[in-house]
Amino acid sequence: MEKVIIIRYAEIHLKGKNRGYFEHIFAVNMEKSLKGIRHEIHRQSGRYLVEGFADENTDLIVNKIKRVFGVHSVSVAYKVPSDMNEIFNAAKLVAGESGTFKVETHRADKTFPLNSPQISAEIGGRMLESNRLLKVDVHNPDFVINIDVRENGTALVFNKFESGADGMPVGTAGKGLLLISGGIDSPVAGHMIAKRGMKIEGLHFHSYPYTNMQARQKVNDLAAVLSEYNCGFTLNVVSVKRIQEEIHKNCNGAYMVTLLRRFMMRIAEIIADKNGDQCIITGESLGQVASQTVEGMTSSNSVIKNLPVLRPLCGFDKNEIIERSRKIGTYEISIQPFEDCCTVFLPEYPIIKPKIEDVLAEEAKLDVEGLITDALSTLEITEL
Repeated sequence: MEKVIIIRYAEIHLKGKNRGYFEHIFAVNMEKSLKGIRHEIHRQSGRYLVEGFADENTDLIVNKIKRVFGVHSVSVAYKVPSDMNEIFNAAKLVAGESGTFKVETHRADKTFPLNSPQISAEIGGRMLESNRLLKVDVHNPDFVINIDVRENGTALVFNKFESGADGMPVGTAGKGLLLISGGIDSPVAGHMIAKRGMKIEGLHFHSYPYTNMQARQKVNDLAAVLSEYNCGFTLNVVSVKRIQEEIHKNCNGAYMVTLLRRFMMRIAEIIADKNGDQCIITGESLGQVASQTVEGMTSSNSVIKNLPVLRPLCGFDKNEIIERSRKIGTYEISIQPFEDCCTVFLPEYPIIKPKIEDVLAEEAKLDVEGLITDALSTLEITEL
């Protein structure tokens, strides 16, 4: 009897002739997630089995695999020979000590002498005989004994289906650059795009020493969480301190955020082009803050020359975003009270609906190209 982990994939099964490509990337990503842990992964009829691992690593492997996009569900199972006595011994291990249960069987091996209902009935009967504290309830049982009789002479016996991350394998839908702050929204936006198969890297803007190094560390921690879903994460960090100082010194303060966002977008496109990123991703949500209006987004987009800007949270309200951040494990990091660069020189009344001609008039007071060159000279890159 061997403990194994069953992995079932999500949307990949809908793919046609190129399904093999998606399965290959999926398998590579699972291997990356388990790097450093002794294991073997084998494909088996539309699912994968993790085998050859130490028992004490079971929970660690399950938790890592559940964060790989493309995984629909995971089960810890016992692999035994296709023999009723062996199946029964495994069933006793996955069963509860008392309460109600039912047995569900899937028989892929049509040469097995008993069909699915017969297997379920016999194992259920043996369970009742071996433990008088158990009762059958086929409608609302406390636990289910699942039996999967395979074609290769083995059977898998397990209890629970644990939900995975779903989505498509990262790396099957191109590559994008996420503007990541220390807030709640941008990590959720990155997670949503990665779930659709896009490999993401991050770009963070800081204003040290106006902001402290704890704010920088918070972003590193958020990037580390995203890396578990993204099979690694490259974090680019750029200082916009001088840009903010020049805007504060030369321009109408109400345009601070609008002008800063335009610089960020220009810098993002330069870095994205250099790194082969095919789009820019932001955590903006329409109407959430003063700068996140159609006019504000139009102003930011107007400086982008070639790349699309994806805003996956645009129609979400804050509670929906918070719920997702809790689910993916970024919320507690994001709410740490360390301010990011957007709080520096923040005007009391920022412009809400900037007119492009007014924005250009304010921007004309600045050495745009010189400030961008200066900011890019501060670029730091961290691989997670």
